[in-house]
Amino acid sequence: MSAPSRVRSVDSSSDREFRSVLVPAGNKLQQKPVKKTVDKTKDITFTAKKKKTPLSPSILRRNGGISMNASYSSEASSSCESSPLSMASTSSGRRALRRSGSNASSSLRRNLTEERDEKAAAGDCFSDGRRRCAWITPKSDQCYIAFHDEEWGVPVHDDKKLFELLSLSGALAELSWKDILSKRHLFREVFMDFDPIAIAELTNKKITSPEIASTSLLSDQKLRSILENANQVRKIIVEFGSFDKYIWNFVNQKPTQSQFRYPRQVPVKTSKAEFISKDLVRRGFRSVSPTVIYSFMQTAGLTNDHLTSCFRHQECISKDETTGY
Repeated sequence: MSAPSRVRSVDSSSDREFRSVLVPAGNKLQQKPVKKTVDKTKDITFTAKKKKTPLSPSILRRNGGISMNASYSSEASSSCESSPLSMASTSSGRRALRRSGSNASSSLRRNLTEERDEKAAAGDCFSDGRRRCAWITPKSDQCYIAFHDEEWGVPVHDDKKLFELLSLSGALAELSWKDILSKRHLFREVFMDFDPIAIAELTNKKITSPEIASTSLLSDQKLRSILENANQVRKIIVEFGSFDKYIWNFVNQKPTQSQFRYPRQVPVKTSKAEFISKDLVRRGFRSVSPTVIYSFMQTAGLTNDHLTSCFRHQECISKDETTGY
């Protein structure tokens, strides 16, 4: 492409005033070489705004996983020093979400959700340096922490203990685990250490006596359901040889080893719990809904639902291997 031709005048003075200038639209003529005044304030403002633009998640990943928050290190998931994202990081993420398209928005939301899940899975740091399931915190009642550390998820094969855990799981409809555990000694006293044969000999009148009512354990309906369930457990022992053999047959005598990373992944019931519940109801059991049965399965170790980040997850697997069932 040939160079643009210059327009010349016969007069030398006009030659100084007319010259060709290369601009984006092409070559145009200007009357005078007047210098344009540049508003530096606008350039500075534009540059400053441009520098504040947060990096999108895709750019962060391309740059080797640069953190959205300087204090949020890559080792946060395994360290007690981990901390949630700062408000500044969250607000910058929201600004990026508005600037980006729908794909970037969904990607950022997904990243923030994953970060919240990772924090929840990591749980709080205890004085002993061990991590527990997210629903156990340093502020939890000590009996609740002990129950999590020593019983919850451990395979149980004793008939009395199994019936106790089934009864206590049914009590969750009226009480929390904290309240149940604090009154556990009263439950054992009233229900004769949960011996199903001994309980079956009790009468409704004795169960609902003023002495027992004063303990405020459960409603009359729940107390009667425990009495009725003891009668059904006794029948199962006669039929199968033990309540342990009957209940563990549903999982082929082997606990289900879950691999949940986040609390939101832990279900409140499963198809297996629904199947067991239907069979128990068919046999005459009461207060054995699928949610009650799944809570019982978790407590009695038929399923190991400790989060993988919890120190008890592997310990419960080891206990199952050593029992030889």
